[in-house]
Amino acid sequence: MADIEFTYLPGDGIGPEVGAAALVVLEAVGDRFGHGLSPDHQLIGGAAIDAGEAPLPDATFASCQRTGAILLGAVGGPKWDHLRNEARPEIGALLPLRKRLNLYANIRPCKPYAALLDRAPLKRDRLDGTDFIVMRELTGGIYFGDKGRFLDASGRDTAYDECRYTVAEVERIAVKAFDLAMTRRRKITSVDKSNVLATSRLWREVVDRVAADYPDVELEHLLVDAMTMHMLTRPTDFDLVLTGNMFGDILTDEASVLCGSMGVIPSASLSDMRGDGYAVGLFEPIHGSAPDIAGLDRANPLAMILSAAWMLRLSFGLDDEADAVEQAVEATLDAGDVTGDLGGSLSTSDVGARVAERVRHAA
Repeated sequence: MADIEFTYLPGDGIGPEVGAAALVVLEAVGDRFGHGLSPDHQLIGGAAIDAGEAPLPDATFASCQRTGAILLGAVGGPKWDHLRNEARPEIGALLPLRKRLNLYANIRPCKPYAALLDRAPLKRDRLDGTDFIVMRELTGGIYFGDKGRFLDASGRDTAYDECRYTVAEVERIAVKAFDLAMTRRRKITSVDKSNVLATSRLWREVVDRVAADYPDVELEHLLVDAMTMHMLTRPTDFDLVLTGNMFGDILTDEASVLCGSMGVIPSASLSDMRGDGYAVGLFEPIHGSAPDIAGLDRANPLAMILSAAWMLRLSFGLDDEADAVEQAVEATLDAGDVTGDLGGSLSTSDVGARVAERVRHAA
């Protein structure tokens, strides 16, 4: 493959800084492996609003749709908190982007690096060997259901959010999960709240039905409240955790602390296959825009760099290139070449440069 063409959305807060570090690493990938780097820079979120655009400008969506591979920094911040509903960066940009591109499968890893084990809240002997991913349904459920706020008959301020899932929505995420499980340790833990919620009972029935087509994959069901406990008491038992939108939002943040820092965790939000056989994908770090340190060159760029590695792997099939980036990140952590949040003293740009150097000169 000669060119790596993708949509680059630096976004808000620290997004442009960590994004710049990731671009430096991708340039190193191009140098080592002979690829051209073709990011299409576009606005999103608060940056788009400040430029007089909608949170998701038409040109931005057109680029995302055309390339099918999107690298995103961060969206939102207190500067735009006064805006309401779809005018807000998060609601007006991220949710419609996921929905319109049909990015229904979100994946986040939980595989602590050896250099960060002692920064996690669990004891090393309980955490060592943990390696699971959470696959979260991303375009259905309570976040996309009917919602509103009104005064009831007695004049009381009342709000509601509807949680709704269809068989088709559950089936497609379950199939994607079982297909991925076949490439791993062949175990799925499906998380729901079927003792209370009708949507969860539907979820469990559909997952069971899909499981019948994958006899080599072990399936267990856990209620979400139990899962929050088991993730802390037996994290090494899990391989692929499958769950709905809201439960996945909560569980992935819990899983992130097991890795010692949110600053080293990438994510991928995937749709169905493009014409070239690879999934449409949005790749972003799980941390937010961190406006308190924006512009100070202090933000940890490793999650953004790892998100770029996932883009190489999942959007372009460039496994060797993705491996080179991931190995360079691990070597950078082992060497202590990190930002202050991980106990180091390097700047955002310095960390990016160290990772890029290791990509270029790895054996």
